[in-house]
Amino acid sequence: QVQLVESGGGLVRAGGSLRLSCVVSGRTFSTYPMGWFRQAPGKDREFVGGISKNGGFTSYADSVKGRFTISRDNAKNTVYLQTNSLRPEDTAVYFCAANTYDTTWSVSTRYNYWGQGTQVTVSS
Repeated sequence: QVQLVESGGGLVRAGGSLRLSCVVSGRTFSTYPMGWFRQAPGKDREFVGGISKNGGFTSYADSVKGRFTISRDNAKNTVYLQTNSLRPEDTAVYFCAANTYDTTWSVSTRYNYWGQGTQVTVSS
């Protein structure tokens, strides 16, 4: 079992930044990829991006590429999502997720453990 707890969400003006964190427990954190997803009201869950188990590789959705950065600290069992140049359309609940099936970080359907989410609201 893997437990994930996100934090760092909030209300920010367009153009601002937030750093989301996700602390993971339950299995050896450094052995599996991590990802971030988001879900806006009335919309499907969207894959924001993923990071390999050692942090050496990342992938991002086109909608956030160049603005968001995923990183991880395996010593702290934590994955981060740095969000810059935020837009109102980035408003959503953001979830971190773990893939304990395999080492794939870029395929959204491989993620099988989820946190409860943290709300990000961007005002115009």
